[in-house]
Amino acid sequence: MKDEFAPRSGWTGRFLAWLDGDLDLLIDAADAAEEYDAPREEIKEKRRERRQRIYESERGRAIRHAERRGFYIGYTVIAVICCVLLIGVLLYAIANLPRYGQENRETVEVVERYVEHGLQETGAVNIVAGMILDYRAFDTLGESHVLFTALVCVMILLRLDSKNMRTDFEDYYTTRIDRFHETYRDVIMQRVGMLLVPSIFIYGIYILLNGQNSPGGGFSGGAVLGAGLIIASASFGMSGVDKVYTLRASMIITFVSLAFYSFAKGYVFFTGANGIENHIPKGTPGAILSGGLILPLDIAVGFVVACTMFGFYSLFRRGSIGGET
Repeated sequence: MKDEFAPRSGWTGRFLAWLDGDLDLLIDAADAAEEYDAPREEIKEKRRERRQRIYESERGRAIRHAERRGFYIGYTVIAVICCVLLIGVLLYAIANLPRYGQENRETVEVVERYVEHGLQETGAVNIVAGMILDYRAFDTLGESHVLFTALVCVMILLRLDSKNMRTDFEDYYTTRIDRFHETYRDVIMQRVGMLLVPSIFIYGIYILLNGQNSPGGGFSGGAVLGAGLIIASASFGMSGVDKVYTLRASMIITFVSLAFYSFAKGYVFFTGANGIENHIPKGTPGAILSGGLILPLDIAVGFVVACTMFGFYSLFRRGSIGGET
């Protein structure tokens, strides 16, 4: 069995040690190779003492000054280059735009295709839904992954756990304690929540299921469902929402939604690119079960949006998403 405290050698070992904070490339590189034969805890202690000595020395001050100066110089250079490239791209795009009033078939050809053949090719009465979930479904998949990535980044930064919670100030300063947000104890909030929350969820489901036939769909329906979860937590407390919406439930819903979207549209893209019939019925235009994959894709996008909205709210409020079960 491999010992988890065994010395790590090679460039992979040094990289992992740098990620763990056990290796400072500027300070430890000179004699790091010699220390790999020692126990890991002893290595940590020696490096900690050496870092403290160097940090307080003249060399440490010079290193910190060089790091700050190099960072600001590099940051400025990269920012200027990015701005110049962005300005160049925008100017090039503007220079190639048609003049005002000049007819340009290339700019309206795609739009005409959507309007004239959208109902026949997608089965959706709502041309916008057919466009974003059929013609341009790959873009919508990217947008859904952007939401998921943003939620993951916020969770990494704000999530409270045993490593970043300060126990000496926990009773006073951590937002995990719900008594700082006691709106759910208000009788008016509870009564209003009992009336609004079911109505909001029903309306959100209606928008979600009718996106292929009327204005709405995954993004707007998911936003309504997310708002319903937020109002429910304000009316009945986070503990009440945790009974049905846990961290595990959030992860499963988001993963299943994105995976279904990816595999479903991947199948459609593969068959379409190879001229193969995908055998997915488009249904009767105007009915709920119509539009081919647009309805289930709307539901998947709506779940991702709802989980992301409530996830942001829950993370900023108490540092976690739902309960831990």
